[in-house]
Amino acid sequence: MPVTLVGALVDGKPNYITIAYVGIIDHGHVSLAMGKVHYTNDGIRENGTFSINLPSTSMVKEADYCGLVSGRKADKGALFETFFGVLETAPMIAGCPVNMECRLAQTIDMPRHDVFVGEVVASYCDEEVASENGVDFSKVDPILFAMYDKSYFRMGERFADAWSVGKALM
Repeated sequence: MPVTLVGALVDGKPNYITIAYVGIIDHGHVSLAMGKVHYTNDGIRENGTFSINLPSTSMVKEADYCGLVSGRKADKGALFETFFGVLETAPMIAGCPVNMECRLAQTIDMPRHDVFVGEVVASYCDEEVASENGVDFSKVDPILFAMYDKSYFRMGERFADAWSVGKALM
């Protein structure tokens, strides 16, 4: 799973948390599953907004730190240069090559997690990772997380075309 840094304003200050349970619902909506105890959840509820920031492998120490330390005890916003987009309450990390700002569309109450569904309002990417078709993820060099052994990995090489390679079996 890709590692993301989820941003929210909590009591008026940018806070970031490392989350790997992020999913695409459709072309305009994403989901985050976050343990109920997290400080960032308060900010998402307070403002009805959040950001998804995709760090590159060069940011692994900062990303890991944001998952180890609570925003209740540390100013994690001080680690990064923060910027805001059209929503003005979804802090984003300038050093991450891909950022999305989201408006909270729904919260699903699960036994141990809050699942936040967000409408993607705007997306941003660094020029260095942009391609004519969107984002070139080989240039993003995202951090991948394996829960089974608590390890971080790099993305491998492209080896097939989605929605195409399986046609050989039709």
